[in-house]
Amino acid sequence: MRFVLVTGTTATARIDGISAAGASPALLAHTPAADAEILTRGRPRGTGVVPVSPTGCPTPAVVTRAGRELLGFDVDVIDAGAARPVDVADHTVSTTAGLDVREPVALPSAENTIQRAREYGRSLDDDHVVLAETVPGGTTTAMATLAALGERTGVSSSLPDNPVERKRRVVDAALDASGLDPGDGAGAPRRVLRAVGDPALAGVTGVALGVVDRGGRVTLAGGTQMCAVAALVRAFGVDAPLSVATTSFVARDDSADVRGLAADLDVDLAVTDPRFDAVSHPMTDAYRRGEAKEGVGMGGVLAMAAGTVPGAERAVAADSDVSSLAGVSVADVRDRALDVYDRLLATAPEGHPAVADDE
Repeated sequence: MRFVLVTGTTATARIDGISAAGASPALLAHTPAADAEILTRGRPRGTGVVPVSPTGCPTPAVVTRAGRELLGFDVDVIDAGAARPVDVADHTVSTTAGLDVREPVALPSAENTIQRAREYGRSLDDDHVVLAETVPGGTTTAMATLAALGERTGVSSSLPDNPVERKRRVVDAALDASGLDPGDGAGAPRRVLRAVGDPALAGVTGVALGVVDRGGRVTLAGGTQMCAVAALVRAFGVDAPLSVATTSFVARDDSADVRGLAADLDVDLAVTDPRFDAVSHPMTDAYRRGEAKEGVGMGGVLAMAAGTVPGAERAVAADSDVSSLAGVSVADVRDRALDVYDRLLATAPEGHPAVADDE
């Protein structure tokens, strides 16, 4: 099993009130590189930025890093078009960040990104690949993508109160600028990605296609954004089994419909509760308030710990606190995530938003 994190940036994230994947608009561009560094190195050495929301809620990379420390899975980082250099990237499939989705063409590099990512996916010899993303503003581009494909458009949000109406206005403007009506892109995934996509959507879709091309199994680690990837893969004519592994925070989001999306797309859905209600801590309290919810493959590593990732031997019930995978439980991942959070705060520079908010 290999875990692949695809990084990207879209100018859509700078639209006011769209994303909480950064303490300020100026820091949003650093989030993908910082997430990748936290996952691979344990702290953001190159960026010096610990991605937090405006209220101080830490990036889901904290949980994904905890899972990696306990489960020891291999990680590849793919730069599909981040605005800031991703120093830990193992492969680069594009150096072009995405434009505002309201532009006539949001992702001019879509075709090249898909092709190069597909070639990378074909090159992997792992039986099972878990795919994750980090792209601030990605739920809005996912909504636009789903609308263009003619799918239901309920998507989640990193904000406690999902700005659904604001997103819909952005999506309407995006489709209008691109000359698309809802459903016009059905069966034309390349056109959709070029018109209203983002680099991570294109990169994850390409890798998934490449893995499936050679007969491998794909689990999309994330929520409604990964359902948008599944919709794109289906639009490419792929009917192979696909799985989405997400968190209970996304599944309980009334403003989204991850279960309905998964059912529409014939996708197996694994939902894992990280047991954050068992402890009181600034990180767990923020997630219980509805912040972040998912990202950087958080749902995927929780599913690994729960033993519910397709292809992993399951010895116990999915809601048990004991894992069949490497003897690690969901509670173990949660507790290690608290350690990772505290380590990150200890190394954050003085005046960093994470430190200031924590105090």
